[in-house]
Amino acid sequence: MEMKVLRGGLLTTVQDLGRPGLRAIGVPAGGAMDALALRLANLLVGNPENAAGLEITQTGPALEFSADALVAVIGPRMESAEAGKPIRVQRGERWSPGRVLGGCRAWLAIAGGLEVPVVLGGRGTDLRAGWGGWQGRALTAGDVVPVGQSRHCPDSEHWWLDTRWLPEMEKPAVLRVVPGAQADEFAPDWHETEFGVSPQSDRMGIRLQGQPLRRRVPDDLPSSAVVPGTVQVPPAGLPILLGADAQTIGGYPQLAHVITVDLPKLAQLAPGDRVRFAPVTLAEAQRRRHERQHWLGILRQGLAEKFR
Repeated sequence: MEMKVLRGGLLTTVQDLGRPGLRAIGVPAGGAMDALALRLANLLVGNPENAAGLEITQTGPALEFSADALVAVIGPRMESAEAGKPIRVQRGERWSPGRVLGGCRAWLAIAGGLEVPVVLGGRGTDLRAGWGGWQGRALTAGDVVPVGQSRHCPDSEHWWLDTRWLPEMEKPAVLRVVPGAQADEFAPDWHETEFGVSPQSDRMGIRLQGQPLRRRVPDDLPSSAVVPGTVQVPPAGLPILLGADAQTIGGYPQLAHVITVDLPKLAQLAPGDRVRFAPVTLAEAQRRRHERQHWLGILRQGLAEKFR
């Protein structure tokens, strides 16, 4: 089966769960900005959790399939598609999830997954490097992307994902963080400052704006490892939240690290949104992650029964 792109949307890219194990040689992990959302979308259509799907930014694409297709969208409310529910799209039908409402991004899985080439162990698009995904770029009208063989699920239209399984997004967004290596070099009330999201943000980093944070120690730092979720503070004092396409090392002070279960919130931050930090202990961060893994395992088992 093939997926024809009739309209690309604002920024629609092919993404999977990234390229683990290559950061030591300078290759970003990449992958979906919200790995949980892509996992859930894939599970809803019977795909392996790492199958390549689409990451939609603000405005979704318009698509047409060469055969009947089963799709699922995970993310905020969508303008023209019900999120968290398998949807059957008829052959030749023009279909679009519409705009993302109440957030910034959503993830679309197609039963069978997108059969784009594997590059360095992953199928996701690296926009800065210009490789991976579909020709290393965002989708545009006229692209025809192959879709793999899907598993049969005759009753898929009669069940859906309870929205209580999905992370909640507050206004302003509250990001739980573990203090970083240089946290004590800033005033102890740094987590009481509320920031705005700058328009100069992308999948590599979300720049914040507002009252600058002042570092008490002006010394330069040697570069050290960073990961998605690391909060760096450049000399200007305005933090940067590193995203999925983050570089592998950085020389700015590390104020904090967003805990794993709150990383999906980074994907929904749009220019003008407000953000503040809430420090937690490492033990609390690990407990929350274990809880999420537990319920994801329950969901995985339940959905597996539907695609036997």
